[in-house]
Amino acid sequence: MTLALLHTSPVHVPVFDALRDTDHPGLVLRHVVDESLLERARTAGPEAVTDDVRALLETAVADGADAVLCTCSTIGGVAEAQSAAVGVPVLRVDRPMAAAAVEAGRAVAVVAALKSTLAPTVALVEEEAARAGRPVDVRTVLVAGAWERFEAGDRDGYRDLVAAAVDALTDVDVVVLAQASMAPAADRTTATVPVLSSPRPGLRAAADNTAYAEPSSYRVTPA
Repeated sequence: MTLALLHTSPVHVPVFDALRDTDHPGLVLRHVVDESLLERARTAGPEAVTDDVRALLETAVADGADAVLCTCSTIGGVAEAQSAAVGVPVLRVDRPMAAAAVEAGRAVAVVAALKSTLAPTVALVEEEAARAGRPVDVRTVLVAGAWERFEAGDRDGYRDLVAAAVDALTDVDVVVLAQASMAPAADRTTATVPVLSSPRPGLRAAADNTAYAEPSSYRVTPA
């Protein structure tokens, strides 16, 4: 079976290839990268890229994708909403992470390096809380200067800033790293609460669902 991945940065390609090799050998991945989607979503809002996202998804399906995983948290909701239109499951990478966060506790901290990521991620956590019938209190943290480090190619500096922001949190039950690029920061924190990232559980959910034909829904495998 073939899974297409929609990225807004090429840095995610080797990350997901490595996860596939470790966790899902035999799964065929096809990567689609369009950095302009995030740039435009940041300035005009995620809905502004709806038509372009749909076109990319339709192309991926025409090229043989049995499902699509969107790895960008900012536009994940836009991509997910196109599932029925394109005829295959379209999954957002951060939904399994959000479901796991709701299970972990009531006080959820959403940490992001991009402001445009915060609102979609908070909405997703609250949606998963409603689905599970669990109350949540969500707080947000925007890591100052982190995205500038990322754009400059300073990956270590980026991760260190994120980790420091996580370590500074108090009175939380669980931390959500809102962007897939933040995942390595989880290994750099001294936090005593769960620090969740999206790539591994997101790919697991997509791999589990690639063989399913129903485009309107998909199963979420907990992290």
